[in-house]
Amino acid sequence: MDDTDSPLLVIVDAANVVGSVPDGWWRDRRGAAERLRDRLASDGLPGRSGAVEVVLVVEGAARGVEPVPGVRVESAPGSGDDHIVDLVARSGDRSRLVVTADRELRRRVTALGAEVTGPRTVRP
Repeated sequence: MDDTDSPLLVIVDAANVVGSVPDGWWRDRRGAAERLRDRLASDGLPGRSGAVEVVLVVEGAARGVEPVPGVRVESAPGSGDDHIVDLVARSGDRSRLVVTADRELRRRVTALGAEVTGPRTVRP
């Protein structure tokens, strides 16, 4: 299977998505990331048909969130944004969608050929 036959790679900026709704996430960053992971595992990517590979990038206090079936979790060793850019850069020619509202991150990943969508795509 070549890169063009691979499922859509969906990379979710956990800190940005969790931070997009003021629901008290700052009191338990790891728990908020785990709730997002679980929602992604159960709901996938609403509005998209076909296979997707979901990668949730966590950083800071959310590092160490465990993966679950359907969602790979990557703990960024430093900046979550830099890790996301690296994942996009290493993903070859496959289709990539980054979920974030961060303007600078959006600029960086679209320069590498990724599509971008906002947090509402994966938030209820």
